[in-house]
Order: sequence, then C-alpha cells, then structure tokens
Amino acid sequence: MKEVFRILKEQYDNFHMIRKLAVYNMKSEYSNHYLGAFWNILQPLIQVVIYYIVFGMGLRGNGGGVEYLVHLITGLFPWLFISQSINAGSGAIQAQLGLVTKMKFPASVLISINFANTFINLMFTTAIIFLLSVFNHMVSWTHYFEFFYFVIAAFALIFAINLIMSTLTILIRDTRLILQNIIRMCFFLTPIFWEVKTVGPVLREITALNPFSYLIGIYRNAFINGQEGIYGTISDHLYFWSLTLLLLYVGSHIHNRFKNRLVDYI
Repeated sequence: MKEVFRILKEQYDNFHMIRKLAVYNMKSEYSNHYLGAFWNILQPLIQVVIYYIVFGMGLRGNGGGVEYLVHLITGLFPWLFISQSINAGSGAIQAQLGLVTKMKFPASVLISINFANTFINLMFTTAIIFLLSVFNHMVSWTHYFEFFYFVIAAFALIFAINLIMSTLTILIRDTRLILQNIIRMCFFLTPIFWEVKTVGPVLREITALNPFSYLIGIYRNAFINGQEGIYGTISDHLYFWSLTLLLLYVGSHIHNRFKNRLVDYI
C-alpha cells in the first residue's frame, strides 16, 4: 500500500500545478475558436439531440417526452465525462512524456491534469442539470451534496484505471485500441438511455457488476431521482470501493515498476 500512498501524495503535492495546467489547457484549446469555452456546453448538447432522435424518437417511437430527455442528459453528461477522462488519461503519459523529463515532475500527475480538464467540461454541463433540478424542485437541497461524492468516486476509479492503462499503452501499443472498444461497449451496458427496471435479468446482473452504472446512479440521484440517502445498497458501495482499491493497488504497482523506464519503450 506504500506505492498507493506515494502516488496519491504526488497528486496532493502538485495540486496547484494540476489546476493551473488544466485551466491553461482549456484556454489554449479554444483560443482560436469564435465561441471559445461555449463549446464545452454546445458539444454535449449536440450529442444529446442526436441520441434523443435515435433512442428517444427512433427506438421508443413516441419520443419519451421531457421525462425521458431529462433521464438521457443525466446519464449522458456524466458518461461523456467518464469516457473522455479514460480515453484521454490512458494516453496522457505517452503523449506528454517529454514534458515530464523537462519539468521534472511525476508522470502520474499527467493523469490528474487530464482528469481536471474533463472535470471543467463536466462543471459546465452539470450547471445546466443543476438549474433544471432547482427550478423544477426535483430533489431536496441535501441531495446536491451527493455530487461531491460522485466526483470523489469518479476520480478514484478513473485514476486507478488510467494508472494501469497509461503504462500498458506504452508497453503494449494495442492496449489503447482494446480500451477504446471496451469503453464503447460499456456505453451500451450502462443505463444511460435505458432504465434498469425495463431490462431482463441478465442485463441487470451485468449492470450490477458495472462500476460505471454505480457512478451514473449517484449522479442521477443527486439531481433528479432523490432516493433517500446515498444511491445504492451497502453491497453496491462495498463492491465499487473494493474494485476501485484493487485497481488502484495494481495500477500503483505497475506504474512504479516502469515509470523510470517508460522513455525506453517509446
């Protein structure tokens, strides 16, 4: 566990640099665009329209109305954050290893910088859902604190996954392509555009084992569902955190073993 604490301490010690670089990356990304940071809101909204046409009006036939649209955006917005964080974070060290050697900071920090970048995007889209929830009195105000739990849980899982994958993508180049296809598959196996109660027992079992379903459930509960207490059962919480800690342990071990030799593999 010493390796895990060492990695986490690196994130804490470099927190201010992570924050500054994340803001800088966002500004530089949209510096030559007329709409600037507004694209952080516009891009997800365009995807919502596309998915609503396909899954709402196409597969459901009747469109599902406002209720289905709210269900869709509260699943799609956090999913975009999760998938973008994993896809970007898994290649973060490979893409910016030169920066690490020049500036002499831990390679693991690059994963947190990518997470911070996508987290900024999440804040824009969450603001839309928050206003929608407040004006329509969807949940009591105490449920909004569950969003902070979502952020902590999401960071822990995503950081653990990326700690493993960012090293493996350098050692085995095919790994990133495999990961991208797994993420695409998880999109359909996570209750984003469908509800758990409407599917068969097999898919329900798969959903119960899917940690992303847990995160989506927490996010929804914070803004629209309002289930009493934190979303999920005790077994759900134990399963999620046991899996996350296991991945974090494995990721820390792999990263610490190869971090000083990563340049040799590129």
